[in-house]
Amino acid sequence: MATFRTYSSLAVPKTKNSVQNYGGSSTAGFSGASLGGISGGFGGGKGGSFGGSQSAGFISGSGTGFGGGYSVGFGGGKGGSFGGSQSAGFLSGSGTGFGGGYSDGYGGGFGYAGAGFHGVSFGGDSLLSGNEKQTMQNLNDRLAAYLDKVRALEEANTELEQKIKEWYQKHGHGGITGGPARDYSKYYQMIEDLKNQIIAANIDNARIILLIDNARMAADDFRLKYDNELALRQSVEADINGLRRVLDELTLSKSDLEMQLESQMEELTFLKKNHEEEMKSLTGTTVGEVSVEMDAAPGIDLTKRLNDMRAQYETLAEQNRKEAEARFLEQSRELKKEISAGVEQVQSSKTEITDLRRTLQSLEIELQSQLALKNSLESTLAETEGRFCVQLANLQSRISSVEEQLLQIRSDMEHQSSEYKMLLDIKTRLEKEIETYRHLLDGEGGSSSTTYRSSTYSMSS
Repeated sequence: MATFRTYSSLAVPKTKNSVQNYGGSSTAGFSGASLGGISGGFGGGKGGSFGGSQSAGFISGSGTGFGGGYSVGFGGGKGGSFGGSQSAGFLSGSGTGFGGGYSDGYGGGFGYAGAGFHGVSFGGDSLLSGNEKQTMQNLNDRLAAYLDKVRALEEANTELEQKIKEWYQKHGHGGITGGPARDYSKYYQMIEDLKNQIIAANIDNARIILLIDNARMAADDFRLKYDNELALRQSVEADINGLRRVLDELTLSKSDLEMQLESQMEELTFLKKNHEEEMKSLTGTTVGEVSVEMDAAPGIDLTKRLNDMRAQYETLAEQNRKEAEARFLEQSRELKKEISAGVEQVQSSKTEITDLRRTLQSLEIELQSQLALKNSLESTLAETEGRFCVQLANLQSRISSVEEQLLQIRSDMEHQSSEYKMLLDIKTRLEKEIETYRHLLDGEGGSSSTTYRSSTYSMSS
């Protein structure tokens, strides 16, 4: 229970780090440094908290905020609290505390170093009614609960700082604890050399892969050329076999014509032989007849008749010989023409086959080059697709990460908005409580003497 000895001041027990007020001192506030830290937190600042310090936050210290600092806030102050210090605010003053010190504003409050309700004293012990005493008791109970929370948070903050310091000292890192920092500069050159070796190995690997691909493509090209040459060889062998059949047919035709020529020559020889025999027989008959002498009257001139017959047979033999020679020559010319035509046809066929073979080979080479170009373009396309798929996956992962961060930020904003609303509600209720204090002080001011002194307010549980 709380006992009221005077109404000029409210004294509260001191806490660690000079935190004896609702909003904090030069180091901590409602939530202490455990909620703030070096880079600020909910209350921001070096010892930032509900009442802030030197850094900005929702309830800042040196900047603006609910508990203010050097600049204007709800209750500005150097060691910002619910009622500030050196700057103007709702409850300001040169000291720290609920409204402690002398400055602009409504003043007064549970101040630094035991100050509270600084300014007005009424000197009585029973000037407040029962309801007012109950209200004061409730307010002091709430203040005691707040101070207990501040004390617990400061102890937790101290313990956490000690753990952080021990961890940094254990791991040998420098930083806020001032421990010795490790020198990693000697590893930088090694890391750079390893990176260069990795890059060189990747380049060599890519070059070897390219050489392997080129060798594979060359082997495939030679294999295809071999297959093409084998097909050409087989086609040429088939053409040669066909030409051999044509040559055999021509050889048979030539043999037939030679046999016909031999038969004609034999016939000519036989005709010549018959002609000679007939001429001999006719010549012998004429000589025999001439040697016969007859005593008869002169008759027919047989010599003349024989000469005429000989001339007639010679003419007939010459005509037959010429006809046989002409027929032989004609058949020989026709055979030569057929042979030359066959040879020309064979030569033209060979030339055409050679041209077709060259055309086929050039087309196959062009086809191989187009296939190689197609394979190269397909590999380039696949590599490009793979690279862009990897980049797209990286971008998608980054987008997902950014979306998650946005969701987290939105959640944090909603959480901070709810906390802001809660703090505004607390602020409103505290304003109402301050207004209640002010009404209490104003209501009792007319019947009491005004003195400025310090008294004690003890609390017992």
